[in-house]
Amino acid sequence: MAQLLILTPTIDGDVLPALGLLSHRVRQIPADPAALVTAPDAEVLFVDARRDLAAAKALCKVLDQAGAGAPVILVLTEGGLTAVSVDWGVDDVVLADAGPAEVDARIRLAIGRAAQESTGSKIHASGVVIDEASYSAKVHGKPLDLTFKEFELLRFLATHPSRVFTREQLLSEVWGYDYFGGTRTVDVHVRRLRAKLGDLDSLIGTVRNVGYRFNLDEDDIAARLTSDAAEPS
Repeated sequence: MAQLLILTPTIDGDVLPALGLLSHRVRQIPADPAALVTAPDAEVLFVDARRDLAAAKALCKVLDQAGAGAPVILVLTEGGLTAVSVDWGVDDVVLADAGPAEVDARIRLAIGRAAQESTGSKIHASGVVIDEASYSAKVHGKPLDLTFKEFELLRFLATHPSRVFTREQLLSEVWGYDYFGGTRTVDVHVRRLRAKLGDLDSLIGTVRNVGYRFNLDEDDIAARLTSDAAEPS
């Protein structure tokens, strides 16, 4: 059973009648950005666009820009389908007269995609959480104040744990082939990154006369070995 929230300008009446035949928990609030401030948590948001496409589009853009925190499904009449485009910022559309099986499938798919995106965009390694979607990183839950290149360097090393990269390789991968600075740039950024990692500065290891690598802690190494051993050959 999923938690669903319907944003509609007409509180009375069924926006999506098929939901009445399903076991999901459904709530409705006014289709007004101000109502979002106190809106209950939901796993999927439905925006009622059956009667006022312009208002629905404006609301969808507000949700997209503010970060809705849940997938948004637009409820339309068949005539409204021609007006919808990618710039609405919605995840899916459904006709108001869709049957319960279709509506339930769209809900499951929307929640599943959101879960995959949430997991896939974050890198967890040795106490560091790197969120690729928001270009942010945390150490033990505390945000790191990183520049863009510091973030890119940390992200690249963390996605290739224990692998040693020369300064030239890091310049190519993080700064790009068209960067004309010297390898000293890598050393400077590593030093700054270590300072910001604090007591986890040893995660960025130096391999003398070669380059740098991301060092996994003992717990991470043990977890990866257990995972590898559990995989069928």
